[in-house]
Amino acid sequence: MKTINIKTIILFSLFISFFSCKAQEYPLNTDFTTIQNYSYLKDLNNELSPYIGTYKANFQEKEITIYITQENHKLIDYIDQKFYRDVLCIRYIVKNSTGNALQDTKNMNFLSNQIKHTIYSMRTRPSQNAVIFDYGGTNCSVGNGKIILKKLSSIQLSWEYRPNDIILDSSKCPSGTDINIYLPETKDLIFTKQ
Repeated sequence: MKTINIKTIILFSLFISFFSCKAQEYPLNTDFTTIQNYSYLKDLNNELSPYIGTYKANFQEKEITIYITQENHKLIDYIDQKFYRDVLCIRYIVKNSTGNALQDTKNMNFLSNQIKHTIYSMRTRPSQNAVIFDYGGTNCSVGNGKIILKKLSSIQLSWEYRPNDIILDSSKCPSGTDINIYLPETKDLIFTKQ
């Protein structure tokens, strides 16, 4: 009987462990609190792609353009849970009646841990043709909250924005900081695909 080299056993063990440690994949709407760290919530049923595109609406003498893209395998880092998820990302431009940009995130590059200005999908509701987004808000977290988009047709979305209430003081937000909310604070605003 031949003796087996210890290096061979170690290399074989590493090889087996490498291929058995692949992150587990789950459907997109799986409860993330029930999965192991670094698992992947994947858009297996193509729930996100119908929302991708550029849409426009007018509200209170402002023109709002939203740009919806899909990011696959985005790391989500909560305090006790880290996992990957396919998400929709919304960037936007809000212009006043003269065409000047009041707020523009279209070309922003978001850092992996950035919250300010980010709008990422959290889950879908396929039975309601809806996607729920988390909005990080702007300066001093003003405007952070939830956005719900409902697919009305191949070219129209219904928008609902629910900002959270926050109390600001000089310890949380320096004076002179722009604390306006430029996104439309409303329900049932219709965006049309461009």
